[in-house]
Amino acid sequence: MSREQFKECIEECLSCIQVCNHCFNACLQEDDVKMMAECIRLDRECADICAYAADAMSRNSPFTAQICRLCAEICEACANECKKHNHDHCQQCAEACLRCAEVCRKMVS
Repeated sequence: MSREQFKECIEECLSCIQVCNHCFNACLQEDDVKMMAECIRLDRECADICAYAADAMSRNSPFTAQICRLCAEICEACANECKKHNHDHCQQCAEACLRCAEVCRKMVS
């Protein structure tokens, strides 16, 4: 597959990175940071795998399908954690993560 064939998935991954990074930073500003620890951890995991997945797709890695499947799993885990918190940044992050997971799964199916 070419980079163009991965375009939508790359764009969703890049968008997810930005939203996860915003959520990560916003969580660190919350009154009870300890309560946000798992959200913060998963924001980092998700942003990192999305960056790696976008990079893998852009260079047509032979492991793209496996990386994108893992990306979808981590995005979904991050979304599920973010949904537990009533902060706007967490809800926006959950939505972005679910969109990214859906596109990653669709791309490799």
